[in-house]
Amino acid sequence: MRLIHAHLVRLLLLAPCLVLLSWLGMPTIVHPATPEEIGLKIAIEASTRDDGFGNFTASQAMVLRNKQGQESRRQLRIKVLEVAADGDKSLTVFDEPRDVKGTALLTHAHKKEADDQWLYLPALKRVKRISSSNRSGSFMGSEFAYEDLSPPEVEKFTYRYLRDEPCGDLTCTVNERVPVDKKASGYSRQVVWRDKDELRVWKVEYYDRKDAHLKTLTIAKYTQYLDKYWRAGEMTMVNHLTGKSTVLIWADYQFRTKLKKRDFSKTGLKRAR
Repeated sequence: MRLIHAHLVRLLLLAPCLVLLSWLGMPTIVHPATPEEIGLKIAIEASTRDDGFGNFTASQAMVLRNKQGQESRRQLRIKVLEVAADGDKSLTVFDEPRDVKGTALLTHAHKKEADDQWLYLPALKRVKRISSSNRSGSFMGSEFAYEDLSPPEVEKFTYRYLRDEPCGDLTCTVNERVPVDKKASGYSRQVVWRDKDELRVWKVEYYDRKDAHLKTLTIAKYTQYLDKYWRAGEMTMVNHLTGKSTVLIWADYQFRTKLKKRDFSKTGLKRAR
C-alpha cells in the first residue's frame, strides 16, 4: 500500500508539470503506436476515403489462362450499390459466351456477419446460395474465389503493419490482415501493398490455411472518378499451385446512376439484365 500511495503522490505532483509543458509547446512523451494500431489505422483511412461514391456500373472482360497460356474470354457487367450502415451490394452478370450468358452472382456484403451470396444458373433455372464453406471455391472456373468478390470490410480482419518499401515509382505501406472468422475464409492471412499517398491497393498475397502462398493479385491502370474515387482498370490473379491466371479488365465506369435497392434483390436475380 505504501508503494501504491507513493506512486499516486508522484503522479499528482507530475500532472501540473505535464500541463505546463504542453502550454509551453514542449513535447510530452507519447508511446509509439503498435504495428497492430498502425495497420488498423491504415485500413480505416483507406475505407473512409472511398465513402460516398453512391453506386456505379462497369463492364468487365474476364480472361482465363491455363498453365500453357491458352486463353478463353468472357464478357460481364457489374453493378455496385453503396450501403452506408452495412457492406455494399453487387451484381455480376455474364453476357458472353453463350454457354454462360445470363449467369449472375448477387453479393450482399456485411460489416461483421458472413456475407450473403447467390448464384443464378440459367441452364438449371435455379438460384443457388453460396454457403460459407464454399466461398473459397472458384468463381465460374476463374482463379478468383467467391470470397474475393466481396469487399474486404474493415471489421472482418485484424491488422498488422509490416514495413514501407518501394513499389514501382511509388512508396507502398505493406500490411498483413487476418480474418477474424477463420472458418469463413479459405485464407489464413493476406499481405496487402498500398501506396502511401492515395492508399490504393497494388498487390495482395493470399496464404492458404496451411500458410502456403496460394495466389497473388496485382492491380494496375487506376483512374480517378468524381475527383475522388480511384478504380482499377486491370486485376490479375495468379494461382501459384496450378500456374493458371485470370485477368479482369474493367471499362465504362459510370457513377451515381439510377440504381436502386430493388436491383439487388434475390427475387429479381433471375431477371437480371
